[in-house]
Amino acid sequence: MEEVRDGKVERLAILFERHHIMLFNFFLRLSGNRSTSEDLVQEVFFRILKYRDTYHGQSKFIVWMYQIARNVHVDHLRKQKQEVPLDAQFEEPAVAETPAIERLSAEVDAAVLKKALDRLPLRKREVLLLSRFQEMKYREIAELMGCDIGSIKSTIHRAIKELGKIYFELQGGTSP
Repeated sequence: MEEVRDGKVERLAILFERHHIMLFNFFLRLSGNRSTSEDLVQEVFFRILKYRDTYHGQSKFIVWMYQIARNVHVDHLRKQKQEVPLDAQFEEPAVAETPAIERLSAEVDAAVLKKALDRLPLRKREVLLLSRFQEMKYREIAELMGCDIGSIKSTIHRAIKELGKIYFELQGGTSP
C-alpha cells in the first residue's frame, strides 16, 4: 500500500487480488446481495485509490481497508434506508451421500441461523463477521472499531449469547 500511496497505482491490482474475495464475503454476509457486494468491493478499492494519501502505515493495511469498507457499507445503508435480509447464498452445500432428512435438517438450521444473524444489531453482526468469518484478530477489530480489546471481547460474547437466544426463539423454543 505504501507503494500505491507513493504513486505506483498499478500496485493496487496486487492488493485487489489479495483482498477482494475477503471483502466480497464480508459485504455478502452483511447485505445478503451478491450484486450489491460486488459494487461495494469496487467502491472500497476506488476509495483506497482516491484516499491513498491518507494511509500512513501506522496500523496494518487490512485494518485501514476494513475501516474504508465499514464507511462504504454505512454510506450504502444511508442510501438504501433499509437492510436487506441475508439470503440463501451462505447455505452449506449438502454432501451428496448425506441422507435427505439430514440435508433438510441442516438446511433448516442454516436458514434459521442466517435469520438470527440478520436480527443482530449491525455492530454485533459486524464484530462477529470480522472475528469468525474474516478471521481478524481481536486487536485488529479493536483498532478498526476504535475501542479496546476488552470491549471487543465483551461485544463478541454478548453477540454470541444474543445470537443463541434469537436462534432458539426462531426455532420455536426459548433460550436455554
